[in-house]
Amino acid sequence: MDFELRILGSSSATPSANRHHTAQVLTIGNQIHLIDCGEGTQMQLMQYKVKHQRICNIYISHLHGDHYFGLAGLLSTMHLQGRQLPLHLFGPPGLSEILSLQFRYSGTNLSFKLIFHELETGCYKKIFEDKQITVHTIPMEHRVPTCGFIFREKPKPRPLVKEKLPPYLTPPQLVRLKWGEDIKDEQGNVILANKDVTLEPKHSRSYAYCSDSRYKPDLLPYLHHIDLLYHEATFLSDMEERANHTFHSTARQAAQMAASAEVRRLLLGHFSVRYKDLTPLLTEAQEVYEKTDLATEGSIFSVLEQRP
Repeated sequence: MDFELRILGSSSATPSANRHHTAQVLTIGNQIHLIDCGEGTQMQLMQYKVKHQRICNIYISHLHGDHYFGLAGLLSTMHLQGRQLPLHLFGPPGLSEILSLQFRYSGTNLSFKLIFHELETGCYKKIFEDKQITVHTIPMEHRVPTCGFIFREKPKPRPLVKEKLPPYLTPPQLVRLKWGEDIKDEQGNVILANKDVTLEPKHSRSYAYCSDSRYKPDLLPYLHHIDLLYHEATFLSDMEERANHTFHSTARQAAQMAASAEVRRLLLGHFSVRYKDLTPLLTEAQEVYEKTDLATEGSIFSVLEQRP
């Protein structure tokens, strides 16, 4: 099953000729999740041949324009192209009112059901769950209510070693073995140990999206051993004072977070337009955490499904 992140936009505040406002697409199996929706997102979806009608959920981290100004346009295009499937929209207080006002004065009655979930941005909370994944919010420290998101695959079944299975097992017992249970008799004695007839399950993959925020070390417990961490890196460390003043982070601070959390891979994004060349930001981060990449337009990052 795919677990793949595609970057649509990496610029902060204002776009540039070759960098767009924040938006990302996370594909998990046959589901497409859109994370933030800055201006121009639907054009980027077309550029990279992502079928927007397949988007099942949209997550908006906060109400600064570079993270949601593309939303009304994208929803309108979905409507004009006849979308029928319901769409779940997760966002902070005020977003529903903003969209309602825009659609009211444009005379737009969406052809599909828009299911809005208002987020509590100041806490760690599960906001979505299906058979494959869970999604939680994590609190950011920014100038307006802001949250990040953690996407986690659910635990996977243990493969059965068929040649080691005794013939007397029933289907319900086989299911229990796949989910890590031992087989016991009526007295509670183990008659077949799970470890003797199963293999380790495939790794449950994870992605954490840390949106606009000051450096926030108290996020570390949530980020520990995350497979793929995106962390904003608006400035270089020589502008750390400005980063703190504007509630943003530096590339070095993002790397410090990744190193402390022992994540498998770090992605930097949300770059200030002052940086025409992003190499210094990457270099600064890699001095602290080598497994760092730039989350630039069109980049794809996959997490492989494998056993520990």
